[in-house]
Amino acid sequence: MLDRSRVIAANEYRRERWKNGTGWTREILRMPDRTDWNWRLSIAEIERDGPFSVFPGVDRELVLIHGNGLRLRFSDGEVRELQPPHGRIRFAGERDVSSELLDGPTHDFNLMWRRDAVAAELLHRPLVGPMLFFTEPGVSWAIHLLAGQAKFDQASELPPLWAGDTALLVDGEKRGRYALEGGGELLAIKLMQR
Repeated sequence: MLDRSRVIAANEYRRERWKNGTGWTREILRMPDRTDWNWRLSIAEIERDGPFSVFPGVDRELVLIHGNGLRLRFSDGEVRELQPPHGRIRFAGERDVSSELLDGPTHDFNLMWRRDAVAAELLHRPLVGPMLFFTEPGVSWAIHLLAGQAKFDQASELPPLWAGDTALLVDGEKRGRYALEGGGELLAIKLMQR
């Protein structure tokens, strides 16, 4: 699924315009790294009310990571709010949705995956002591550190994680084990090839 395990520092994220041109995103990673990706991680910077881009065939999950909240209005009448500290919502990318800021700009962690190629599960967890992540053929993890600092065991040969960084733990020919220690809060995304 991925070429190698690695840490992407927050200052390496690519800032680019939304597909519909009405906002900005800091792209953490897309896999594979081309326009027809199977999954993508980014941080949406929402500075004003407006429509979201439409992504047919893609499922999405948003997690509020900074700001005072976001209201999503879907064209079918559903209304959902992402409230601090880490409100979240999962929805189909083809749904028409507009956002309304509740009290100032927000930053929202954005996981997107093509439902015919990948299954994804996003977990929000405190980091208090050690956590173990296992990779295997067809199963990878992305770990986004929301707050605090952490480090992997020496065998992983990965650098430390600081708040805002993301680690990619890749599937290989055999089962892999990654031990993460530290203090803080994280998002752990399990990505499974279909």
